[in-house]
Amino acid sequence: MVETLKERAKRLTADVPDIYVFRCINGHTLRNIRELEAELKNISEDDYKYHVNSQKNDFTNWVKDIVKDEILAKNLLRSTSRAQASRQATSRLHDLSKLLV
Repeated sequence: MVETLKERAKRLTADVPDIYVFRCINGHTLRNIRELEAELKNISEDDYKYHVNSQKNDFTNWVKDIVKDEILAKNLLRSTSRAQASRQATSRLHDLSKLLV
């Protein structure tokens, strides 16, 4: 069975299973890309750099491996700042939201 664009958008914006939530260094828990978008808008630069630095990119890995959104993962990987990552998440959510109506 082929997944429709609306079904894909619904799956990509849904909560992940509890065992796969993202736990931020600041104690926040992310269950979906809406919560990731909100976190990227508000996370401190130091906390962002803990998760995204030259050794690792935790947000990209979670989005790619757990949420399974290759487009957002690729865009987060290319982001060079917290603000740019935030804009990428907002843009992707906007695109997915248009498919859900």
